[in-house]
Amino acid sequence: MSLSDRTILFFAGPLYEDLELWYPKIRLEEEGARTLVAGTGERNYQGKRGYPLTVDANVDDLDAGEFDGLVIPGGYAPDIMRRSKKLLELTRGIYDAGKPVAFICHAGWVPISAGIVRGKRGTSVGAIKDDLVNAGMLWEDSPVVVDGNLISSRTPADLPQFMRALIGALASGRPGREAAVAAAGAAR
Repeated sequence: MSLSDRTILFFAGPLYEDLELWYPKIRLEEEGARTLVAGTGERNYQGKRGYPLTVDANVDDLDAGEFDGLVIPGGYAPDIMRRSKKLLELTRGIYDAGKPVAFICHAGWVPISAGIVRGKRGTSVGAIKDDLVNAGMLWEDSPVVVDGNLISSRTPADLPQFMRALIGALASGRPGREAAVAAAGAAR
């Protein structure tokens, strides 16, 4: 499957979860996608595990219409990233366009602040379960949950399932559950 016509936005911030950014970025690039990592001001960030990252752009300079999907890694970064009005606008814009918005671990804080989780099914690391439930999400303890164009996972251990769902959604052009079901069938 080729994603050569897709451009995927990643958000990054201080103390992002290294695996949750790099594994999806590399997997998408292996599938031919173009990736762009955007921060909220600084050019360089350190991951929680110490891996350095130089961002490609500042969120203030971007438009949601430029992207075919969004990946939000966890770590401590989402608590800082969600304070950016422009980052939340990009998240809502990509979501409202029916494009995949994929988040993992603590990254659920960004969709909460963007106001896109109410009434949706999803998952996260257990530490922010209450935050998602209080924001109106129907939380479940599963490796990956797909509801419409929201794709969520719990921790780095779930990255294989997370990426199968995301790649399936991007490749098919179909948002959410329909694409995830198709991708899961193809993986068997």
